Amino acid sequence: MKKWNLIYSSQKLVVSSQKLLNILLENRGLKTKKEKEEFLNPNLSKVTLSSVGIDKSQVSKALKRIERAIRNKEQIIIFGDYDVDGICGSAILWETLNSFGANVLPYIPSRFEEGYGLSLTGISNIKNKISNIKLIITVDNGIVANEAVDFAKSLGIDVIVTDHHVPSEKLPKAHSIIHTTAICGAGVAYLLSQAISNFQFPISKKILNTKYKIPDTHLELVCLATIADLVPLKGANRVFVHFGLKSLQNTRRVGLLELLRLAGIEKENVGVYEIGYIIAPRLNAMGRLESAMDSLRLICTKDVQRAQKLAKSLSDTNLQRQEFTINALNHAKEKTKENALKNLIFIADKSYQEGVVGLVAGRITEEFYLPSIIVSKGKKYSKASARSVKGFNIVEFLRQAEDLMVNMGGHPMAAGFTVETAKLEILEKRLHSLAEKLIDRNSLQRQLNIDLEIPAGLITFDVYNLTRKLAPFGMANPEPTFLTKDLIVEGLRIIGKDGKHLKLQLKHKIRSDLDIASNEGRTLTGIYFGAGDSHNLKIGDRVDVIYTLDVNEWNGSKKLQLKIKDVRKN
Repeated sequence: MKKWNLIYSSQKLVVSSQKLLNILLENRGLKTKKEKEEFLNPNLSKVTLSSVGIDKSQVSKALKRIERAIRNKEQIIIFGDYDVDGICGSAILWETLNSFGANVLPYIPSRFEEGYGLSLTGISNIKNKISNIKLIITVDNGIVANEAVDFAKSLGIDVIVTDHHVPSEKLPKAHSIIHTTAICGAGVAYLLSQAISNFQFPISKKILNTKYKIPDTHLELVCLATIADLVPLKGANRVFVHFGLKSLQNTRRVGLLELLRLAGIEKENVGVYEIGYIIAPRLNAMGRLESAMDSLRLICTKDVQRAQKLAKSLSDTNLQRQEFTINALNHAKEKTKENALKNLIFIADKSYQEGVVGLVAGRITEEFYLPSIIVSKGKKYSKASARSVKGFNIVEFLRQAEDLMVNMGGHPMAAGFTVETAKLEILEKRLHSLAEKLIDRNSLQRQLNIDLEIPAGLITFDVYNLTRKLAPFGMANPEPTFLTKDLIVEGLRIIGKDGKHLKLQLKHKIRSDLDIASNEGRTLTGIYFGAGDSHNLKIGDRVDVIYTLDVNEWNGSKKLQLKIKDVRKN
């Protein structure tokens, strides 16, 4: 059973739509009038280097080094990452520097051969192919790459780090570090790109390469990355997505247009859901199973035929990724059930693809609500991804066994590590032993956050439209969730292809002191996803319902409906 957490609790129900909006904003941490106004009225001009916490002096150093590289025709490498954030950020900087005639190439490391981020192997591979490299600019990585930066310097290569991950105690000795944790990696690349474009290069008029000059379509890439990287949709991130969605809905990038076409999405209908669940997985699939360079090529290409070929390759690879994920997930579920009494889920298997273990760990944690570690077992080394539940810091937990690992890193809710396969069994035993001491599975309970309780009379199109003022929704800005009590089940039926969902007809009990007269006694429609084969409801039950508001369009008519998250009988 889920724990219901009412964020705004009051004995007196809210019946004013204006007060409702104010409560929703305050629930999202927006307390002052200025904060609320900036949230409701995003302003791109207010997103600056200073506003997101980037050191302008470091940017100045980077600009001067980039100018020198362009002037001297030095070879520049944009060293990205294989996820959507790294791919989009790399595209932004590569296109920007190309427009100024720079001798620049993008590089996305191999997940399997070079691992994450700037590495000795990655630098060596680049150096072997391009001997005259003089400058590396990282994107979405590098803030903890101390050893790799030192190695690059020993080869006569300067490194400019652009990143948004949490730094270690000691920063790398890079030429300059452009860093903030407030926005995603592509957002950092975008602000650097803007600084490059606005920088008064003494030779800019001479070097401007009109062949590569493109309109500013980079906001749509920042939008893709911000949503895919699950950063909080507040402040600058909200601004990026607000304006980036508009840009994306008018995109002229042939690669994205072809990807949308194959996914059956009209570009005018692209939103947070389409990006997070349809577009981003396709762009990520190449980095999980093949080479993420093809995702970068798709974003940047101007050739329609090449875009068609690349988009099909991405879509086919994503189908393969789905198959690998499903197979590994089903296997992991069975193994989890066999060890149902343990406080930590730890499953290793040689059949698991390294690129999907993070997805599997996330799904296992979601279903069983326990910290999960899924391991792709290799001959010499094994790669693992870990996911956690609220209140349990998985990184701090793993650090207690770090002596058995080759490397490890991550965040409180998600982490990864490499371990010698010969030590895998020892590691598993130690982690299970630690989990027995540190994890009380009885205290681990799913929590469902609810903005506030409202009477049924406020379930109107006006309130629905009011909630849309808070869009786009995402991390730290969830869709407003409401609680309404004393509803009567008037009808119910199983729906959906596999009978997994439940459609409810709900009538509210008339409470004259709370209800709006015009809505008294009316019937509401609700869709309870995933409850088709697990509900215990019957007609006549009085229930309390948690839901978000949605609009169902059919044959030109619009009807308000509830997207139900949980139901309790009275």
